[in-house]
Amino acid sequence: MQKIEIEYKIVSERLNFREINEEDFNAVYNILKDEEIIYAWGHGFSESETREWIKKNKVRYKSDRYSYFFVTEKKSRNFIGLIGPLIEEIDGKKYIGVAYILDKKYWGCGYATEGLKACINYAFDTIKANKVIAEIRPENIKSRKVAERAGMKIEGEFIKVYNNENMLHLIYSISKENRNK
Repeated sequence: MQKIEIEYKIVSERLNFREINEEDFNAVYNILKDEEIIYAWGHGFSESETREWIKKNKVRYKSDRYSYFFVTEKKSRNFIGLIGPLIEEIDGKKYIGVAYILDKKYWGCGYATEGLKACINYAFDTIKANKVIAEIRPENIKSRKVAERAGMKIEGEFIKVYNNENMLHLIYSISKENRNK
């Protein structure tokens, strides 16, 4: 039996990050359909929305070389969620951002903070960003605390329009000089 080599884009102490592929549909769908996990989006995703979401990430891998990654625990190889750097647009200006969506079974394990820090370092070291942002809804206290533990601070706010709904978001940021390695 031939061993399949997986190309990890990012590796942290306990996590491996790789590109999402079609075979990941069920795992990704189980997270994206859960309204408690992705309540900040305002709805759980349907199967077709999940397929479209995966397709958009694959397009970003080709155009940008990064996006949400499929993240697994090193030890168990269990899928824990989706974390990655991506291009964010605020008021017509593009930024390097970071985002994370974790399966709720892994909330409180420190994986979001570890994954976010790894993606921030990837953004600075590989993408060569000078600043990294995260867009977070004000009421999402858990995500705000993750960003703060990763060294990010609020720099402003904006209204994001998603599905014809105006959603207030805080802009968290960290500069290359202030990052926590």
